[in-house]
Amino acid sequence: MNQFNKEIKSIDCNNFWQHRRYAGAPREECGVFGVYGHEDAANLTYFGLYALQHRGQESAGIVASDTRNIYEYKAMGLVSEVFQESRLKALKGHLAVGHVRYSTTGSSVLQNAQPFCVNHAGCTLAVAHNGNLVNAHQIRVELENQGSIFQTTMDSEIIIHLLAKSWRKGIEDAICDTMGLIKGAYSVVLLTDTALIGFRDPLGFRPLCIGKMDNGAYVLASETCALDLIQAKFVRDVERGEVVVIDENGLRSFTAVQAPRRANCIFEYIYFARPDSNIFGRNVYAFRKALGAALTREITVDADFVMPFPDSGNYAAVGYAQAARMPLELAVIRNHYVGRTFIQPSQSMRDFGVRIKLNPVKDTIRGKKVVIMEDSIIRGTTSRTRVKAIRDAGAKEISMLVSCPPTKFPCFYGIDFSTKGELIASKKSVEEIREFLGLDALHYLSIDAMVKASGADSDRFCMACFDGQYPTDINEHVGKFSLE
Repeated sequence: MNQFNKEIKSIDCNNFWQHRRYAGAPREECGVFGVYGHEDAANLTYFGLYALQHRGQESAGIVASDTRNIYEYKAMGLVSEVFQESRLKALKGHLAVGHVRYSTTGSSVLQNAQPFCVNHAGCTLAVAHNGNLVNAHQIRVELENQGSIFQTTMDSEIIIHLLAKSWRKGIEDAICDTMGLIKGAYSVVLLTDTALIGFRDPLGFRPLCIGKMDNGAYVLASETCALDLIQAKFVRDVERGEVVVIDENGLRSFTAVQAPRRANCIFEYIYFARPDSNIFGRNVYAFRKALGAALTREITVDADFVMPFPDSGNYAAVGYAQAARMPLELAVIRNHYVGRTFIQPSQSMRDFGVRIKLNPVKDTIRGKKVVIMEDSIIRGTTSRTRVKAIRDAGAKEISMLVSCPPTKFPCFYGIDFSTKGELIASKKSVEEIREFLGLDALHYLSIDAMVKASGADSDRFCMACFDGQYPTDINEHVGKFSLE
């Protein structure tokens, strides 16, 4: 018990300082990964989660099965901090599921770490979920009124309770019943004693793909970059509303629920997914370059060079520089050795966390007109500090181009800006934001140009954070702490 309390105390401190450092940026959601049919399933899952670390840095967990026994371990921290070789050796079996988490529903505590594992009717279930259920509060109240007892404050546990209610029908019918009740964003990897199952919401908010290894093992992952790391071949995406079942008989699938449209989260392309991943049928790196190029068709800036703040604006900056035939300078250097537990030496140094991570190259910036490329501005606090650093480095003029429209509306589908008050563009005009950030000029990419750069129709995407058009009904009981 003393060791447990010690871990929790350390966790709270880590998360506090991590929040201080990233307070101005959008937060990742979660990453899911699963393996069926490989003797080193837990090790492969470890590497898969490592590749998906960008999707969540608060906790990590793996559940493995040899069809007779279930082994699990999860803790707060990064994948490399949570799992050592001895831990992985104890996770035996040819079947495993893993999860990295950033809390978008429920507090960041060990109790809410995933995969969430339970025993029911002689069977073990472990669920790893990426997304947010918008009707979680309503369903939980109904389940509690019927006698259900919840162990966590995350919406993912609701999926387990609903599966248990229909369990006597068989796992596939239970999943169909569950998908018919839950609403919102969910890409789920589910482990049973003998199978690996993946399913995705009918609107397709979050990505989920299928891979296959040379020995015939199947893999499910949030992004294709995780397949690349373990040298699994990409087979296809899990379709929206589809259930994929992988067991000793191979892979089979069926459509459980249907929707008249899709709603792929466009912010996955803009910010969340790794640039070396292919999601929703397109490469992320190429999409971000296209966004940068699209900006050249909307605005001409008189400047000496364009520069990104690493790593957020890198790829749009490349696209802009190539299309505008403007020099690209990496005039801010990132310190890659800043630990996630870094603590500021004094409260008076409010921007110390930003300055220790990024440092301008003063000799390159001094006396120059610079264009800063950003992929998004959420709260504005981090951008303001960074712009000041460029100004202090001697820049003559500073313009900022943002490779997406102003983020004016909260997200309820798995991005951690669930209140309108957190968003600077919901309270200020572009001109007011420019003044707040200390810029000489500011331009956001338009919605039309963003969609055109995607090469797809606008009805393919969820763009609610930009236009306020939510693909599902939203009620008052939606938010990060709605279940607490």
